[in-house]
Amino acid sequence: MFIELHILQNFGPSNLNRNDVNAPKDCTFGGFRRARISSQCLKRAIRKHEAFKNTILSANGNLGERTKRLVGRLVKLLEQHGHDSQAAEKVAKMIIAGAGLGFDKNNGEKTQYLLYLGQAEIEKLAEIAHQHWDDLINLESPPVPVTETEEQPDKKKTKKSNKVDKKAGKEALSKEVQTQINHVFSKSANLAADIALFGRMVADVKNMNIDAACQVAHAISTNEMAMEMDFFTAVDDLLSTSESGSDMLGIVEFNSACYYRYAQINLDTLRTNLAADQEIMVAAILGFLAAAVQAIPTGMQNSMAALNPPSYIRVLIRSTGSPWSLSNAFITPVRPKRNNEESNLIALSVAQLENYLTRLQTLYGKEGFELDNVCTDLANHSSAITFPNLLKTVKDFLQQSNAGSN
Repeated sequence: MFIELHILQNFGPSNLNRNDVNAPKDCTFGGFRRARISSQCLKRAIRKHEAFKNTILSANGNLGERTKRLVGRLVKLLEQHGHDSQAAEKVAKMIIAGAGLGFDKNNGEKTQYLLYLGQAEIEKLAEIAHQHWDDLINLESPPVPVTETEEQPDKKKTKKSNKVDKKAGKEALSKEVQTQINHVFSKSANLAADIALFGRMVADVKNMNIDAACQVAHAISTNEMAMEMDFFTAVDDLLSTSESGSDMLGIVEFNSACYYRYAQINLDTLRTNLAADQEIMVAAILGFLAAAVQAIPTGMQNSMAALNPPSYIRVLIRSTGSPWSLSNAFITPVRPKRNNEESNLIALSVAQLENYLTRLQTLYGKEGFELDNVCTDLANHSSAITFPNLLKTVKDFLQQSNAGSN
């Protein structure tokens, strides 16, 4: 069983998600240039939104933290147990090394990789450090990674050397401590809801890997995109009356587009990741749906204020078949007609999307469609409901079908 989310969202002039030259991201789709918002950008906006966080916390769930500053986080938790900060830093590094993780070769205060850990996982690591403090404080500090430009100019030798150091750092701990650390990342642990949804991959520590229950597509524009430029100047407020001209000038690229957004959640995978906890599972789904609708990327919002809510939301729950992205509904870009209110970009995008879904259902059948709800601000849509009612309908379905239990 899985849940699909289809959203149409039209933004005014904006640069919500920039590329390496600060221009809005784009792509070619169907042979036409389209505006694009990356899935990574959308997922961050969702997991950092208050609607997601509050829903998870209200169900006594926990959230993830993406960071390379795990050492400092553990030090603060150990200080709360009354430990000295300098000693706590050493012990924190021993715990991190004991998990099989390395450190940044240029900054030993950071981990080698940007880690994605749940708050409960971090707190459990600190608790292990506190319980085994006397044993850990007497161990040698974990080795510092070797860089390519110092002792090991050969990259292959450097990689091999650091791999040996990670193994040594792990084996320096007692079997009991190693077992407890491994249990923190076991599948039966209290996994953060956002990690359960979006997954985690750590190449060096296989038991930390989590298969994502949620897939989020890059948002693409239903219309062909034309990039535009804003030439701006700034005048010095203390400019004398005898002078003229600007003291700063520049160019900002932007566009305006109606985006098709798609995401799907595999309920079986989510159930596995959350150890079949029905309450947290329902909260994760509802929090995700609420935040996906409300969250907007923050790129250049102070200068453009592109705070446009979605005009169309469709949620499907299916028990059979395969997920369907409906992006091919826009293989031919939507082209509004002038002087026709019913042929505007949003209305035409909705019509094109629904027509394509109908064609798919005609071709493959409607078997397995358990729930199909639509929210829209279009006045002539007969089957639309409000978004709060949509969330309630999804919640009732999940609870009545007991979708979160084995």
